[in-house]
Amino acid sequence: MNKIFKFFITSLMVAIIFASCSPDKYEMSDPDVKSEDLVEGIAFKIEYDKTNPNIVYLTNLMGSRYTPLWKHPQGRSQEQKVTLKMPFAGTYEVTFGVQTQGGLVYGETVTFEIEKFYPEFVNNELWTMISGGVGKSKTWYLDLDANEVSRHFAGPLYFFTSTYSWDNLHTPSGDNYLDADPWNWKDAITPLAGDDGNSLWYWLADYPGNKWMCAAADFGEMTFDLIGGANIHVDQQNYGLGSHNGTYILDVDKHTISFSDANPLYVSERADEISAATQFRILYLSEDFMQIMIVPSGTCLNYISKDYRDSWTPPIQTEDPVPPIDGTANDVLTTTKSKAWTLSEIAPYDWADLNGKLINNFSTQSSYISTGWAAYKKDMIAATKFTFTASNNAGGKFIFSSYGNADVEGTYTLDAKNDIDFGQPLSAVISETNFGWISTTKLETTSENKLRLLKTKTDVFGTITDMWLAQRLTTKDQYMVYHFILSTDNQDANKPGTILSVDNSKIAYGNLEGNGNLRIELYNEYGNTKTDPPIDKSQFKFSDYMNVTFTIRGINLKAGAAGAYKAGISFADGDWSVQYWGGGSGDTTITGDGTYTVSFTPSNLAEGLMVYAIDIKNLAADIANMDDVFVTIDKIEIK
Repeated sequence: MNKIFKFFITSLMVAIIFASCSPDKYEMSDPDVKSEDLVEGIAFKIEYDKTNPNIVYLTNLMGSRYTPLWKHPQGRSQEQKVTLKMPFAGTYEVTFGVQTQGGLVYGETVTFEIEKFYPEFVNNELWTMISGGVGKSKTWYLDLDANEVSRHFAGPLYFFTSTYSWDNLHTPSGDNYLDADPWNWKDAITPLAGDDGNSLWYWLADYPGNKWMCAAADFGEMTFDLIGGANIHVDQQNYGLGSHNGTYILDVDKHTISFSDANPLYVSERADEISAATQFRILYLSEDFMQIMIVPSGTCLNYISKDYRDSWTPPIQTEDPVPPIDGTANDVLTTTKSKAWTLSEIAPYDWADLNGKLINNFSTQSSYISTGWAAYKKDMIAATKFTFTASNNAGGKFIFSSYGNADVEGTYTLDAKNDIDFGQPLSAVISETNFGWISTTKLETTSENKLRLLKTKTDVFGTITDMWLAQRLTTKDQYMVYHFILSTDNQDANKPGTILSVDNSKIAYGNLEGNGNLRIELYNEYGNTKTDPPIDKSQFKFSDYMNVTFTIRGINLKAGAAGAYKAGISFADGDWSVQYWGGGSGDTTITGDGTYTVSFTPSNLAEGLMVYAIDIKNLAADIANMDDVFVTIDKIEIK
């Protein structure tokens, strides 16, 4: 699954608005509650469930005027009443506080006792997956070692907004954001986003491209057990962070984990975030993989189990398949002159498997926006272009244009795998949301300065109209692909046009419109040629020109006839976007029997047919006997 960044800015906007509207001086009032007022039995109470003493209730007695601030064995909360399910015997601490007009006020820490072990509270798959089960232990490692190897995740750390929880990344059926490909945030238990999905972001950062996140090392190990309690041993002695024994508590309903006397295994670059942590949330947990997010920073620690690490073997390096394309790579990119390619505004980018199959199949601008993570910016897309000029069969020159940047020029070479080596890195932003750099999408070459020509598409005439250039990902067996279409700016006079076939027995001609013109009709959506035309209208796709050569015989004029008649093509393509009704330089003059050619150049790409005829002005009115007239179409050439 491939995810583009999403950024949450509401809180920033609120902060800015608040700052701009605040008075120049602001002094907090004295607290209306003092620490000594927050006494158990008066300000709050601790109660045991009447039927199960391993269930403990913490209740605020200060009323709804005050927001309670609880520090308890399972973390922190602000609920009026908290329910704790305590599986293990022991002495536990609770600190109660409130938010007052003068700030936060906490009372003295108090304790409560749990006398017996209650196994039902740990009879849950989360407890089993993290610890191995009752009476067992399980060891975990950060997914990076001193050799810079990550065995499952893209790196040891991912990054989220602090709003994320388990429910935002899992569906009710259990599917999750890592294993669903692609992940649809709208299917989550709690989608936590607006309709456009832009209320949040996350970044599955790969270590090779983001080594700033931490220095590679053997970070140590972390062992959870359920042996006489929920115990944790974190050994980071050799890494310089010491060795610690403590306890942990899981809230299987909220998917949170809290620690006493120990911290989860971490990297030293995140020490400040660990020390400031108010909560740890489990975002993902399976038999061999676990993600714990630090709140409020949003940094996510990625772990793999000891069993997985010990049994892991490096993947066998095999050659990627080379999907077939139309012709040779250089035939696609260019000709003896040059070809210009523009990033498609309809589906500019996607991801593909190693066989070239597109994963998301984006088809419109809205299909990007609706994902909540795929960025789309039309002006950036339209500005992204390649021009290739061949020097030989294995390479040539290129110009790369992109939004807001100077053109990059250089030479390219091709190999048997259809890899294009540009000899220098290319990088350009091709789309972004309005939420800053974190949500940008880039066209980038690989670390070897290459893109692979992965796919092509041809039209009905066999002309290559589309190509997909691909960047091989290092984090999974996929490509990021960039969809280019043949630019309408291309002019290649050396390439001949396409000759279309015509069934002359099906042509209609005569005074068909009743206006005195002699019309030679090849197709009319509103005429007799619609049902059985002499041509295949689906073949009509061209942007350079249309030439029609025809022969007319049997012209016997009436006395006093003009003797010379203007002839031109009458044309409208399938959606009326291209029209021509004579009067241009491609018209000709009919002076009697003979062979003539008429032509026209479309204003842009013409596709399909609505009306297609040759109209000879006023000739039908001057012909003595129309039955003597015989017409054939000798050639139709388009390009």
